Amino acid sequence: MNAITPAGTLVAVCAYDDLVPDLGVAALVDGRQVAIFRLADGSVHAVQNLCPFSGAHVMSRGITGSRGEVPTIASPVYKQVFSLITGECLATMDKQPAPGLDPNLATYPVTLDNGQVNICLPDAA
Repeated sequence: MNAITPAGTLVAVCAYDDLVPDLGVAALVDGRQVAIFRLADGSVHAVQNLCPFSGAHVMSRGITGSRGEVPTIASPVYKQVFSLITGECLATMDKQPAPGLDPNLATYPVTLDNGQVNICLPDAA
């Protein structure tokens, strides 16, 4: 079930208990590939599944970690490191993003409601 909010469209994606701590899953949400991560601290984060450096939809297979207090995901292809909070690329590994792609990941707000994971997708402009 989808709900319209001032920030975008809230889409129910999966049950919280379906997510394995420190592993990612890919979901097709309203036509977009999204990588969803449940971390060991119980937080849930969602970013684009497209790796901007390899051009492959693989971020859900990345390795979770942290840089200080910032939870991160490392791309499984070239090992760039991204903040799961902002999507900022924290380490490019001396590579450039694929042509036409931003080096940072899109992030999506996540809410939990009665054990349901919801992702807020921005409305098309």
